[in-house]
Amino acid sequence: MNKFTAIVDKDKCAPNKCQLECIKFDPLNRVKDGEGFHIGQDKKAVISEKVVTEMHKIPAKKCPFEAIKIIKLPSELKQEPVHQYGQNEFRLFTLPVPKKETVVGVIGRNGIGKTTALAILSGSLNANLGDYNNEKNLDIVEIYSNSILGGYFEKLREHKIKVSYKPQRIELLPEVYKGRKVKELIEKSDELRISKELISKLDMKSILDRNVEELSGGELQKLAIVACLIKNAQVYYLDEPMSFLDITTRINVARLIRELKKSIIVVEHDLTSLDYISDEVQIVYGERGAYGIFSQSKGVRNGVNEYLDGYIKSDNVKFRDYAIRFNESPVTKTKTDVMLFEFPEMEKKFESFELKVESGKVNKGEVIGVVGANGLGKSTFLKLITGQEKADKGKVDKVKFSYKPQYIKAEKGNVLDYLKEKAGNSFNSGWYKQNILEKLGVGNILMSEMKNLSGGELQKVMVAGCLSEDVELVLMDEPSAFVDVEDRLNMAEIIKDFIIRKEICAIIVDHDIQFVDYLSDSLLVFEGKSGINGRMEGINEKREGMNKVLKMLDITYRVDKTTGRRRINKPRSQLDQQQRKKGEFYYR
Repeated sequence: MNKFTAIVDKDKCAPNKCQLECIKFDPLNRVKDGEGFHIGQDKKAVISEKVVTEMHKIPAKKCPFEAIKIIKLPSELKQEPVHQYGQNEFRLFTLPVPKKETVVGVIGRNGIGKTTALAILSGSLNANLGDYNNEKNLDIVEIYSNSILGGYFEKLREHKIKVSYKPQRIELLPEVYKGRKVKELIEKSDELRISKELISKLDMKSILDRNVEELSGGELQKLAIVACLIKNAQVYYLDEPMSFLDITTRINVARLIRELKKSIIVVEHDLTSLDYISDEVQIVYGERGAYGIFSQSKGVRNGVNEYLDGYIKSDNVKFRDYAIRFNESPVTKTKTDVMLFEFPEMEKKFESFELKVESGKVNKGEVIGVVGANGLGKSTFLKLITGQEKADKGKVDKVKFSYKPQYIKAEKGNVLDYLKEKAGNSFNSGWYKQNILEKLGVGNILMSEMKNLSGGELQKVMVAGCLSEDVELVLMDEPSAFVDVEDRLNMAEIIKDFIIRKEICAIIVDHDIQFVDYLSDSLLVFEGKSGINGRMEGINEKREGMNKVLKMLDITYRVDKTTGRRRINKPRSQLDQQQRKKGEFYYR
């Protein structure tokens, strides 16, 4: 196998808009025209996998659209891909292995094959074993005949094993099931006769008579999870089940999955939930958009810590040049005592929901996290501040703000034009390029059309846009949704640093406990009955607020001594019982 490979991003490659730099500067083409990069049948740049060497980094760097990457594959990699999407496109080399009555958590960056792996294991994608032109007629059962996966795929082919699969893209469900009632879909799939129990535990009774297209993101996620878990399958695959769910529901979903006692593989970016839900962990490493490799299964603590370290001991692979560490705070400087913004006591009544909010003061350099279950008015609170909703009681003083909504939609045009319009002259500053474009990881997608971005990419662009405006108050609703672990950490650091440097303030709604804990100086805790009434009783110091939230969730929480990451204690463990006895649900 050639140790170097070329990846061509077909969305970015635009031969009709460039000077064909990849062809002109390819050293091979100077010796024999067409041997190196050339224009393929699809009118995009292409090169034979066999001839790619390190010297092709020269023409790759010359590409004005950054559409070409030359990747060095790990030297210890001997096998051919399990699946490759096409010439000079992404390839996946290994797969996770389902285990009997075990929840295997999968952790890794976006764009390195997690969803592809689940699609192959569930049978919804036929693995081509690197033969993307279907010339060799390769058989996955034969290729894996000497491993557990060989037997698994043989049973899958012969319908001797049944799988249940919750997809990542739940936003597509309304298109597939338009006009169908929630109750109808659940009753049709309830092979285990446990739907009533799950509906009760996930508080879904109020949506049973609604059409699928009328559901919110969190409601769609709960429907997808229930539809997956009520099937009588031997193996269950859940791709990012926690997205859009509130903190309370994430814990409830984790408990339901563990109680199922079946072979389960869960892909998840919320480290706290992944830690709580899993019996074992498999790390996926590689290069985004280029290749992916699954490690062997590991114990949860060791697996997560090795991922954070960037080094897999058993495989002797270093896949990141730095370790991720969760400090007390992403930056040393904290909020000031200078008040910048004050919101009054407010009330807002809708036809079937009522919100009451106590007043609060936000200081320069302060980031306030907003936590609580869905349906308690957190998003409504932000809309009251922005003026999108008018309070029945209380008037918010005008303040210059930027706002990222919960549900984001792609704007027209490309990323570059969108951010230039938001940032103005500051777009060309060194600080903006280094901290917004590079740290958030949007610098390499500037030429991409907004409509072609993945969920995680679009989220990061919207956060960058929110931080680009000249404002006094930054408001964000669920900025961590679809974003992987490393980018969540970067995002937290960037937001905090931005707020301090600009001497402004921020109010951030999110459901990832670790993200909120890492980012926030203080908390707004929303309580009440979802969909009926919500209340917020003023600003809490972080320790007080976290203790209140965790007590509501009936979980205790500690900090890992090695990495500083936040972990949920296993129920009835020694630490869990000790902290409950002290009343310290949040422990440092």
